[in-house]
Amino acid sequence: MKKNKFLHVSALTAVAVALTACGPGEDDGTTTDAASTGTDKLIVWEDIQKSDGIADAVEQFEKEHDVEIEVIEKGYAGQIEDLRLDGPSGSGPDVITVPHDQIGTAVTEGLLKELTVSDEVKSTFTEETMLSQMVDGKVYGLPKAVETSVLFYNKELVDESNLPETLDEWHDFSTEVTKDGQYGFLAKWDSIYYAQSVIGGYGGYVFPQESDGSYDVTDIGLNNEGAVEGGEYIKTFFEEGLFPAGIIGEQGINVLDSLFTEQKAAAVISGPWSFGPYAEAGVDYGVAPLPKLSNGENMSSFLGVKSYNVSSYSKNTDLAEEFVEFLTNFENSKKRFEITQEIPPIIELMEDPLVTDNENAAAMSEQSLYATLTPNIPEMAEVWTPVDNALGLIATDRGDVSQAFDEAVETIQSQIEANHSR
Repeated sequence: MKKNKFLHVSALTAVAVALTACGPGEDDGTTTDAASTGTDKLIVWEDIQKSDGIADAVEQFEKEHDVEIEVIEKGYAGQIEDLRLDGPSGSGPDVITVPHDQIGTAVTEGLLKELTVSDEVKSTFTEETMLSQMVDGKVYGLPKAVETSVLFYNKELVDESNLPETLDEWHDFSTEVTKDGQYGFLAKWDSIYYAQSVIGGYGGYVFPQESDGSYDVTDIGLNNEGAVEGGEYIKTFFEEGLFPAGIIGEQGINVLDSLFTEQKAAAVISGPWSFGPYAEAGVDYGVAPLPKLSNGENMSSFLGVKSYNVSSYSKNTDLAEEFVEFLTNFENSKKRFEITQEIPPIIELMEDPLVTDNENAAAMSEQSLYATLTPNIPEMAEVWTPVDNALGLIATDRGDVSQAFDEAVETIQSQIEANHSR
């Protein structure tokens, strides 16, 4: 892919440090008070169980701008859907939080307002996460948190001091320990969301991303040589009985989680959403970046970015935009991380001991360097099902890898042509 990696944190340290004295949200003499906008209230849709993370910032902003802010918690994945109804009726929010892969569709529908963000503010975030907020070169939000897949291992079932470092080593480990309902390493590889970690590591890709954040939807790399090599490797885990049949299909992720929490699987691939549930289940687990592949490359993964965005229906857009910038500045992002444990993609903060000394956050941060943004364009909606169907055929040994991927790509191409002709 032409542009698919985080700009390395270390390479930007000097830039980040230089910006410390004038980070986003700091007073530059142009703050907007509520009176000047003709409003005294902002409505903010925050993620479920995450409003505590912005409580202090909300209070401070209210005092500085003499404005009331009402924070309403809603599942972040469904906020755009709610905005479609509540926005036109006048009952919608001024600020929402959404997953970045919904931004392209939301912009196409006119739901999000373009933001005016200075280069100084943009440079405080990792390059990849700023690209996640851009459509056709325009910015529609600021990143609040990143998430990607990592390796969870049970410290009681695998020697932490001799942890396998490559996928081949995990394969060999699984071969040794898989018997009588016990498993070594498990992954939900009949789903492209998780299988991307192997396919992408061998050179497969969805759409190539240009330097301005746009995608070439005419170039689909899910049936190229690397993708097929990745698919063949995935197939071996199913063929050799290293993965149970139960982790295939809609309930597969629940089966995987159950095997790990019941101490029947030594290691699994999952995301930050499992930090709490695995701990609550009493698993003494460790977290690490995904292992390397046989070609020496790090396993890839999809990178998700949560963001704060301004509704196009807001009547307080200037104040709402200022609030978004305030919420995502260094200090407020640091406070939010301390409370929510969601990792903000602010370069300076990702090198802060607060993050680097936190095992979960450090693993997530390192894996993010090898991750690829989930495309944020409407055409991505045509990708999931055909590729998942192909992977299902591969997992159940009902189809040749190359043929299954070829058919998936043909389906994606035809659906894009039918539904997204520009």
